[in-house]
Amino acid sequence: MRAIHITSTAGPEGVELVDIPAPARGDDQVLVEVKAAGVAFPELLQSRGKYQIQPPLPFVPGAEVAGVVVEAPADSGFAAGDRVAALPMLGGFAEYVVADTLLTFPLPDSVSFAEGASFMFNYGTAYFGLVQRGAMQPGERVLVHGASGGVGTASIQVAKAFGAGRVIAVTSTKKKGEIAVAAGADEYVLSEGFKDEVKAAGGVDIVVDPVGNPPGGDRFTDSLRCLVDDGRILVIGFTAGEIPKIAANRLLLNNVSAVGVGWGAYAMKRPGLIKRQWEAMEVHLASGALKPVLGETFGLERASDALLTLDRAQATGKLVLEL
Repeated sequence: MRAIHITSTAGPEGVELVDIPAPARGDDQVLVEVKAAGVAFPELLQSRGKYQIQPPLPFVPGAEVAGVVVEAPADSGFAAGDRVAALPMLGGFAEYVVADTLLTFPLPDSVSFAEGASFMFNYGTAYFGLVQRGAMQPGERVLVHGASGGVGTASIQVAKAFGAGRVIAVTSTKKKGEIAVAAGADEYVLSEGFKDEVKAAGGVDIVVDPVGNPPGGDRFTDSLRCLVDDGRILVIGFTAGEIPKIAANRLLLNNVSAVGVGWGAYAMKRPGLIKRQWEAMEVHLASGALKPVLGETFGLERASDALLTLDRAQATGKLVLEL
């Protein structure tokens, strides 16, 4: 089968298209013919040797796919020909991959393969952050940074689907703001000077932050200043490059909380949790209330270009490899 290999830690330019044997299915695994694979920051970090899951070189990256079942255990609930989404965690940038039965999910007919390969990583993170870790209540106001990206658009839609009263997107440009509004945000504000606008409008209950601080900036502290009493900032990631430092007195004086959202590490310790999250969101996925915003798509042979697009912050929506 054709597959992408990370053969060095030289970055996106170092990945290679190779021909290797297809994987064999284990007892509790499903063999999937991949139709689409999601491209995310873990693969970018792996290409530089900087991710927490870093197998020996060479290896096939790709944590999230959608496709068609080739083989499955008799008691798994899956059969050859079924449309599925799956989280193999590794190996997805290939024509075939295996995934655990607990990390394989029935894909509604109304959802495309590209959308299926764009769902669980981003929407699972958003659901875990907002509903489980952030304990979002009906009617609460939510501010979303990086709102035109994959996690951002997922957070907008999860917030709305599960009862948020108002969702404000923060984006770097008007074009990205329009993408966020099309994804379901009630309005957008530009990242330059967002604090004053949000505070003037009454503040928010929850801040979703997958961005962190841009070099030389202090967006995180400005986000804390946007929170009302009992507010929470959800720390999801640091795509801007700098990890913020928190002055604990700000939490104390303003009665707000900083909440870590490490979805993957948490879920891997709790078998079945991700499947329950899928089931909680599936009705909204099938209805279209949760609809991944797709960015550019690439052929498998252009995996390097996909990773570079992500690295250069040129992506809007989820990047996908289509096979």
